[in-house]
Amino acid sequence: MSTQGNANPNSSVNNYSMSSTQNGGGAAPCQNGPGQMYPAMYTASSYYSSAPPAAYPTVAGHSAPPTGKTPVSSTGYSGNYYQSSSGLSPYPAPGTHQYSNAPGQSFQQTAPYAMPAGYYGQVYSHPSQGQTQPQPQQLQPNLMPASSGSNLGAPLYPIVSYPSAPGSSQYGTLRSSQTTAGQPPVSTVMPPPPTQSSLQQYSQGIGATPTPAQPGYGAPPLSQAATVNGQSNAVQQHYDQNLHNPMSHHYAAGPPNSQGPDKERPPSGTPGTSVHSSPQHHPGGDSSSTTTDSASPVPNSYESLEGGGYSDLAAPPAGVPAKQAPPFGYNYPTMHPAYQQNPAPKPNPSPSHGGYNPPGYQPYSQPFPSLSELSSALGGLGGVSELEAETLRPVNLLQERNILPPKRAPPPEPNLSNDLRKVNCSPDTFRCTLTNIPQTQALLNKARLPLGLLLHPFRDLTQLPVITSNTIVRCRSCRTYINPFVSFLDQRRWKCNLCYRVNDVPDEFMYNPVTRSYGEPHKRPEVQNSTVEFIASSDYMLRPPQPAVYLFLLDVSHNAVESGYLNVFCQSLLDNLEKLPGDTRTHIGFVTFDSTVHFYNLQEGLSQPQMLVVSDIDDVFIPTHDSLLVNLKESKELVKDLLNALPGMFTHTRETQSALGPALQAAYKLMSPTGGRVTVFQTQLPTLGAGLLQSREDPNLRSSTKNVLHLGPATDFYKKLALDCSGQQIGVDLFLLSSQYSDLASLACVSKYSAGSVFYYPSFHHIHNTAQKQKFQKDLQRYLTRKIGFEAVMRIRCTKGLSIHTFHGNFFVRSTDLLSLANVNPDSGFAVQMSIEESLADTSLACFQAALLYTSSKGKRRIRVHTLCLPVVSQLSEVFAGADIQAISCLLANMAIDRSISSSLSDARDALVNAVVDCLTAYRANGSNIQPSGLIAPAALRLFPLYVLALLKQKALRTGTSTRLDERVFSMCELKSQPLQQIMRMVHPDLYRIDNMTEQAALHLNDSVIPQPPLLQLTAEKLTREGAFLLDCGSVMYLWVGKCCNETFIRDVLGFQNYASLPSNMTEIPELQTTYSERTRAFISWLLESRTFLPAFHVVKDDASTKTSFFQHLVEDRTESAFSYYEFLLHIQQQMSK
Repeated sequence: MSTQGNANPNSSVNNYSMSSTQNGGGAAPCQNGPGQMYPAMYTASSYYSSAPPAAYPTVAGHSAPPTGKTPVSSTGYSGNYYQSSSGLSPYPAPGTHQYSNAPGQSFQQTAPYAMPAGYYGQVYSHPSQGQTQPQPQQLQPNLMPASSGSNLGAPLYPIVSYPSAPGSSQYGTLRSSQTTAGQPPVSTVMPPPPTQSSLQQYSQGIGATPTPAQPGYGAPPLSQAATVNGQSNAVQQHYDQNLHNPMSHHYAAGPPNSQGPDKERPPSGTPGTSVHSSPQHHPGGDSSSTTTDSASPVPNSYESLEGGGYSDLAAPPAGVPAKQAPPFGYNYPTMHPAYQQNPAPKPNPSPSHGGYNPPGYQPYSQPFPSLSELSSALGGLGGVSELEAETLRPVNLLQERNILPPKRAPPPEPNLSNDLRKVNCSPDTFRCTLTNIPQTQALLNKARLPLGLLLHPFRDLTQLPVITSNTIVRCRSCRTYINPFVSFLDQRRWKCNLCYRVNDVPDEFMYNPVTRSYGEPHKRPEVQNSTVEFIASSDYMLRPPQPAVYLFLLDVSHNAVESGYLNVFCQSLLDNLEKLPGDTRTHIGFVTFDSTVHFYNLQEGLSQPQMLVVSDIDDVFIPTHDSLLVNLKESKELVKDLLNALPGMFTHTRETQSALGPALQAAYKLMSPTGGRVTVFQTQLPTLGAGLLQSREDPNLRSSTKNVLHLGPATDFYKKLALDCSGQQIGVDLFLLSSQYSDLASLACVSKYSAGSVFYYPSFHHIHNTAQKQKFQKDLQRYLTRKIGFEAVMRIRCTKGLSIHTFHGNFFVRSTDLLSLANVNPDSGFAVQMSIEESLADTSLACFQAALLYTSSKGKRRIRVHTLCLPVVSQLSEVFAGADIQAISCLLANMAIDRSISSSLSDARDALVNAVVDCLTAYRANGSNIQPSGLIAPAALRLFPLYVLALLKQKALRTGTSTRLDERVFSMCELKSQPLQQIMRMVHPDLYRIDNMTEQAALHLNDSVIPQPPLLQLTAEKLTREGAFLLDCGSVMYLWVGKCCNETFIRDVLGFQNYASLPSNMTEIPELQTTYSERTRAFISWLLESRTFLPAFHVVKDDASTKTSFFQHLVEDRTESAFSYYEFLLHIQQQMSK
């Protein structure tokens, strides 16, 4: 799904904004979907409250479409796009200052479930395996075990324990550094902690003691140190801040913050207190911390948990002018030598008071750099670097046939200094369509390229700095978390890199647990890593963190039993029951349904499970509330008995009806008190009760070249139910295993709007379709054991002048810029579109920060923060040079999916073609020394036409090729919710010849030789009947074997004597003790090592009927209804000449 915070009723080709009807548009903040309004407040929720929405000034948009062109979406935007269909804009107009807190709200909490006594003091430690800790670079610290939370084994991760700064509470610890590909880890290891006697001597903190301010928010006793349980399969080094330095009497904590913290907010129905994602300039300083002192008010709604901005009432600190030039975010000790612009520091600075003078600030010798110095440090953006010269090299696409690189191209590197590159966010997590941000919207319009971000915020990380501290340092104005790109004016003040406000450095932040010294805030892990995770205090909770609760909703109709999925599911869950993410509070339940709904009493003490049948599906009720969702640890044997019995219980059923809607209603009632995850298994069209559906597919129109109908839902029942679920922190995941049309367009809404996932297995049968059965088993293994976050929200902030206006993915937007994620998983991706509201001429860097607040399966409230930094440029050539064509293609795919639902499939296809035409026309019109003949593109964009052609031939968007409606809709769901790398494999698969692989240029990893065959173009021209070719499509892999393939390869790799003896339904490569086999399996394993869901595998013979599915992925070849790549280039050239 996607949504917009605001929209312009006009449209334009070069401004790629989305439809105002489907999933957003000019709707109120809580509208998603085709023209339907939903209240911003869910009265059924036991802990939401709402504030009256504020009215903001509006500015009419102005953008007209060029004639003869179809935009990607029906709502354009330009520098001003505040006009919304409701007449109210959720954003202040540029230049206005609208930072105010929401009106006071009342909050009454009813305990939705009982918390065990001593809950906060529980320590969950589950040993795991399979992870390797990097070698420490200093003295070996004391280690203690910590849970990984990955549930993929039982690893033991070393946690490095350190002493603390004064004023720390039991929430205070600090953890290690992250290492991304190609980046050395930041050393976070230090000498062992002091002796026990010193620990006893400084065991009491100076700061105020946290006390509960609301029932259910009790802080742990001070005698219990906070225990951090890892929620990711990451190597985590732990800095425990519980020891106080002997000098702590110099730094007694100041008065508590009267305004209270403003935090990462879970969902609510009210707009944010500051909804502008491009914060205004607020000069002056103030306390920049979010503390857990007792004076901090308890938030009264999820909307108040992740802040917009404070009213800026504080005056600037003495000596700070009212307005200053924007900073260029660098932490001062690691600046490039060219940045040093001040005279040498005063000799012999006083070492008293931990390295600074309390009466006044001691100026630091390296403040943030000037524009000219930064320009030099950035590699001289005034000229054209060697790298940019290559990316701008004109390429005649009609003449240069072999434009595909031999290996999948890495993402372009931003043109930043080496220091910034080392700490910048990994492109696997955070990626922008343009790695050079245009200074103005006019320059962006001139380039005709979309500006947006692609995020994979909860992905599995091998290393993650996890920080627990009494103080989470954030900007007092825009609520940005401190990060590597802020500027330290001196040791006691830092300037925000998003809104440029000057903030005070809190006393606790002056202590560096890495070196156990004071006066080095720039060396804190928060300022050394662009991806960090904070352990949040009770201030970030509206209720005690929920337990992990899993409810499985199983179709047991005749169709379901016949498919055999129930056997596979029950066996998989039995195998992975011990690995479900959670702790001693984990709950589990089961509901089955056909024409009635069946519940299962699993209460501890029963000799066997009891089935309770509810036949009144028109008003479904819960027969008993206390024994249907049971503690997994206490009732594990009953759960196993039920899973062993379920497949045989319905073997002879004759029920053909499906009451999915009533079963979902029952699940909602059952899960509402706690929240959690509902997993639905469905095998047919729902036919009874609420949410029943009729078949809408006409098989005769599957190959139509005209518009495809019924891409949207037939009823709003599933969307409304999803919104109710989202309001109660319930995520719904859907597994559809069907051989017939099941109206996935309607059913998928229950997952789209509750932040769930959709899985689809067409023609599933446990005997007749072994490839699908194997994939279902592999997917279940990953699904059941992957980490999960509950009751989550995510907010994205960006530099002043930039604005985010459209979101893509599975979520619900509770306010203009806050995404509600009832569940968050490590396999989901998101995309956002942006515009430039104000000129960025005053800054050389643009920054983006995504903050994800969630509850781990271990019951810890966490905030994962990613920060990305990119250079700002003023030349059109630099914009083209920084284009990330894969990110552009993925963002356009999201926009095209929205357009196909809100308008029509043909409009979406035309808009994709026009995106290429407009971009190459802009390059030709503004480029220098480009001949008008041929089709010229800069090298950075040379793959743009190819990727767009591949998108047009994707199941989601193709016409003229027989495509089942459910398969088309599922492809759309994947494009909208997958991370970038998975989308690119779907859109443009990788083709390799593997029958002649050698060790030349091979990788040598862990005593294994991994061949590196070159990528081949996706055309039958590259296939030979003497070879064997591997096609990697992401979720499926094909091994095509030619009729004349070398028999040695067939024998040594596939285990058959010759081509004729190969079976037509082979779905795996056997493990043979031959060099060919080991080499081939090593290469395939290397391709799969970064995948979370393993693909289905098919061996395809040249003469088999299954080869059609292989050849449809060769996107450069012509089909009856689609251009070849060369014909498409000619078509682009023709459109450009109009």
